[in-house]
Amino acid sequence: MAVQRKRTQQKPKRLAARNGNGKAVVERNSVGRHAAEDAVRTLLRWAGEDPAREGLIDTPKRVVDAYLDWYSGYAIDPREYLGRTFEETAGYDEMVVLRDIEFESHCEHHMAPIIGRAHVGYLPTGKVVGISKLARVVDVFARRFQVQEKMTAEIARCIDEVLQPAGVGVVIEAVHECMTTRGVHKRGVSMITSKMLGSFRSDARTRNEFLTFIDIRDRR
Repeated sequence: MAVQRKRTQQKPKRLAARNGNGKAVVERNSVGRHAAEDAVRTLLRWAGEDPAREGLIDTPKRVVDAYLDWYSGYAIDPREYLGRTFEETAGYDEMVVLRDIEFESHCEHHMAPIIGRAHVGYLPTGKVVGISKLARVVDVFARRFQVQEKMTAEIARCIDEVLQPAGVGVVIEAVHECMTTRGVHKRGVSMITSKMLGSFRSDARTRNEFLTFIDIRDRR
């Protein structure tokens, strides 16, 4: 099988660190783990709790471990996942769509969870990428503080820049807990955003074909 490998020059910055399970993680800039755990203790005291009581002694450690997982996207260049492409596709030049990519993110305004699904499609121009890599690109951007509109655009532009397809379409539907668990407390409300590039934007038939493929109506 003819395989074309392309790698971006920019490499993701990964700093050696380990969490409690021995899994490689990244330390955040110049803020050490001790300072991060102290920040959690401060928030616990602010909320009216005693960080020294038995049930909360290990909470700062657990929270920092969770943050290292939830925000691991800052340590990865998503373009690397798209660097290996395959050209032996028997001339396939129709749309490739991966739908229902589940993700968890956090809003940058309240640090509250965003839970949703992404649908990604592109029109290849002679090369395709492994479908798991599309899911990984979604995960990298999701594991950062996000605004859904920005995340939608970031995923689309990343795929467009690296694969250089004829067109890209990304649709995200998600529930924002900053709206369901605080503020207006409106449950059962989801937000849908889309970003269309290339032929997905300029050609209504291509765009409609993509939207028909993902068909997100009444699929909660």
